[in-house]
Amino acid sequence: MSLRILLIEDEAPVRRFLRVSLSTQGYDLIEADTGREGLAQAGSGAPDIILLDLGLPDMDGLDVIRKVREWSSIPIIILSARGLERDKIAGLDAGADDYLTKPFGVGELLARIRATQRRSIRSSSENPEPVVEIGNIRVDLEKRLVFHNADEVRLTPIEYRLLSVLVHHRGKVVTHAQLLKEVWGSSYVRQNHYLRIFILQLRRKLEDDSTRPRYLITESGVGYRLKDD
Repeated sequence: MSLRILLIEDEAPVRRFLRVSLSTQGYDLIEADTGREGLAQAGSGAPDIILLDLGLPDMDGLDVIRKVREWSSIPIIILSARGLERDKIAGLDAGADDYLTKPFGVGELLARIRATQRRSIRSSSENPEPVVEIGNIRVDLEKRLVFHNADEVRLTPIEYRLLSVLVHHRGKVVTHAQLLKEVWGSSYVRQNHYLRIFILQLRRKLEDDSTRPRYLITESGVGYRLKDD
């Protein structure tokens, strides 16, 4: 069964481009050119993923996200020309799962769709994976053990908590505020320097080259992503 994608986008050229690009990959595309039509399609069309532009003619895309999140956890990927850090943070904090700034490459969009689909399948599973393997990193969530190239890595309690949050959201951008809240608590949501220090420590322990990280990726000004291979 093909993946059903709802595209909420008011620009006809963008819709045509994505219609061709996604249909050739076997995806079933539903289209809406306003926020209200998109919300109606989200309720009746049973999409697996929503691709959403923020600059819609009748309502802001952030409001579309908030309304969808009142009743559904459908994965949402924002496709927007708004490229400022505050726009990305606002979209992710509103409940989006990912954010791509226009213009973007089809290859990157398809990779983000696949990653989102994998996360959706994992989150709907009644028995989440006790052991997660990403490249040469292995995390045993049940035993709280971490390995790099089959060698056990000793992490501090904070390093492990930070890594486990990224593992649970792997493939997804996790904002600074979310990481700080989950690892340190609500009173630390503005202490971004904590994250820089501990992410650097994790990279030194888990990356082959900490100066050129392959898995612990910085999303500049927004947060971090654990790349999901």
